[in-house]
Amino acid sequence: MENIEGNEKTGKLIVVSGPSGSGKSTVLAELRKLGNYKFSISATTRAPREGEIEGIDYCFMSKEDFLKKAADGDILEYVEYSGNLYGTPRVPLEKMLGEGHDVILEIEVLGAWNIKQKFPGAVMIFLLPPSYAETERRLRARGTESEENVKTRLETAKKEIESLPNYDYLVTNESDMQKKAAFDINCIAEAEKNKMNRENSERFLKKFFGQNI
Repeated sequence: MENIEGNEKTGKLIVVSGPSGSGKSTVLAELRKLGNYKFSISATTRAPREGEIEGIDYCFMSKEDFLKKAADGDILEYVEYSGNLYGTPRVPLEKMLGEGHDVILEIEVLGAWNIKQKFPGAVMIFLLPPSYAETERRLRARGTESEENVKTRLETAKKEIESLPNYDYLVTNESDMQKKAAFDINCIAEAEKNKMNRENSERFLKKFFGQNI
């Protein structure tokens, strides 16, 4: 994989993770209204939920097609979650970053750390409901999961939440306050774009003074 992070034009990769019931999809729908972001569309082998659209929410595919793309290097990483495969298509993500776009990647916890290894400069954000009880309430309110699946997702959520200290930021998605959570993520993204380190400060000063330093 080509290293594009040192490219002056490269955009910022913002990784958003959270357990089932954290409201990632709803919050990120609000985030679309706040900034000029591109969104990396994950591939998955799970069936679409009601209202989900191919190429907008996920790229839905069979397990056979998914594994072939992974073997060919067209999937950057993938994990199995509740019996389904989730992965990040390589070409669209690298293309958007290389063109200077800030890219939002919604991804499961295990996949997030695989991405972090490939993109060390990625900003890691963990999205959580206000409590574990609220996580359970939201999962049951969906009405799309069997009792067994709900229990499995809750157990998985517990394990995922233990990875919280490894993230850069925590955003709490309070009930009926998805716009506030989206606003918080937008503020983090803006701050990260303007964060100074030796490399980008030197780059800015050269541009500011027309290379005459």
